[in-house]
Amino acid sequence: MLEASIIIIGDEILGGFVDDTNSGWLAQQLRELSVPLVRVQTVPDDFGAIDEALSAELARSRPRLILTTGGIGSTPDDITYEAIAASLGLGVELDEQLAPRIKSAVAWTRSQGIEVDDDFEQQMMRMAMVPAGSQLIESDSVWVPGVRVDVEGGIADAGGATIVVLPGVPSQVRQIMRTGIAPLVEGRNPPIAVAESPHGYPESVLNPLFARLGADHPEVKVGSYPGTPMLVRLVGPPAAVQLAKRDVDAYLDELENSEAGRRMRDAWQSRWSTIDEDTV
Repeated sequence: MLEASIIIIGDEILGGFVDDTNSGWLAQQLRELSVPLVRVQTVPDDFGAIDEALSAELARSRPRLILTTGGIGSTPDDITYEAIAASLGLGVELDEQLAPRIKSAVAWTRSQGIEVDDDFEQQMMRMAMVPAGSQLIESDSVWVPGVRVDVEGGIADAGGATIVVLPGVPSQVRQIMRTGIAPLVEGRNPPIAVAESPHGYPESVLNPLFARLGADHPEVKVGSYPGTPMLVRLVGPPAAVQLAKRDVDAYLDELENSEAGRRMRDAWQSRWSTIDEDTV
């Protein structure tokens, strides 16, 4: 089973200056591709922190897809390429596909009347210095591509891992994910099904059901979520999820068909309506 991890890189995320919208969207895409996401970490623009996070993910079960976002650019805090290369014991090298577009950007800047010296150009060219041996993941309309680094055979090998270095701009992340990463993993794992059962009862009333589901359907992940309505969510292999949902719905029907159950439902709904959901 191929699993995935995400490492979000950026002081601006940890400082609360920018909201991380990438990890939630990537999680949805991975779920639709039947690739379980097992870890999300957010780390600063720091060599040691990136090395610690990447080493931890590479030490988990394999095959593993590790996605990083952020820290690709020409400013001093954009160190992701160098940090990942250093963590893997690699150098960085000039990518022959990236170099011309960076040089074009430098030439355009010069054409606008901005003074461009060697230091300026050198800083810009950092965006074309990628981990040695990596591959570009190109995508239409994306100026900064994803960069793929295979470790010990990559995800094509049961004992390998693939690191995909993504920019932080959400629109670019989404484009690269759809056209460059999804085809890489699509169909790799058995399908994962999701089933939901809404209800109007407090979670505590369903605790006997949850204990039974854990015993009878151990391969199904069971989640219970407050709201209007309340929700039971089941995630796992399609056949197992179908059986588990049958048990959930039968339990809810039994409650609904009992006088005590209906009384509990009405009392809970009345109480819930006075609670601010944001405080629960």
